[in-house]
Amino acid sequence: MGLNNKRVLGVIPAKGKSTRLPRKNVIDFCGKPMIAWTIEAALHSGVIDDLIVSTEDDEIAEVAKAFGASVPFIRDDRLSVDPAGVEIVTLDAIAKLEELGSSYEKVVILLPTSPLRLAGDIVSAMQLFDEKRAKSLMSVCQYDHSPYSAYQADGESLLTPVFPDMNRKKSQELPPAYRCNGAIHILDVAFFKETKSYTCEPLLKYEMPRSRSADIDTEDDYYLAEHIFHRVLRQSELENKND
Repeated sequence: MGLNNKRVLGVIPAKGKSTRLPRKNVIDFCGKPMIAWTIEAALHSGVIDDLIVSTEDDEIAEVAKAFGASVPFIRDDRLSVDPAGVEIVTLDAIAKLEELGSSYEKVVILLPTSPLRLAGDIVSAMQLFDEKRAKSLMSVCQYDHSPYSAYQADGESLLTPVFPDMNRKKSQELPPAYRCNGAIHILDVAFFKETKSYTCEPLLKYEMPRSRSADIDTEDDYYLAEHIFHRVLRQSELENKND
């Protein structure tokens, strides 16, 4: 029997053994389990053929299925602890699905700790990926404060600039710098299998506003994202009243 060829696979890697914010993938975030926001955005985007959650955790698997994602296998515990990362987990998912008879041209990796990402972001990122005929795309946002103005300290706590040539420039004179926000990675599957990296060049930029770029790893991250969510919701309600 030949492989069932699908165009786009969506993978949400979600381990149960989070340490800095225990059970972060299924704790309540603004009325839903954290992972539910990512599942719903992926499903509503309409650009993903099959959406799976890769996890070793039975509770996460049940929550994922309840919100419409597929959990075709429970992954090995060894893939849920360091040094295993998102790349290894995603490659493992692709291999397991191929064993089950499905292959894909593209894979979209969506971290469940980015609950403020919208379905429209996934759609726009995919359109950009296709338009540029890219092999790898990463969603980013601009830094709050430019890293080009950073200092480093020696053993005696004496400060020296990390980028001496940039140090005396005004903030508006510094080039824009971006950080990965964890919301969206899109990869050509053949390229990904070859490089085994989701940041391998040529790497296409999909820029998102900081207001949708929460990447929740700590309690402080959680409360900041919650504040942003309610602020945006209130603003939306006010705009609707004024229409």
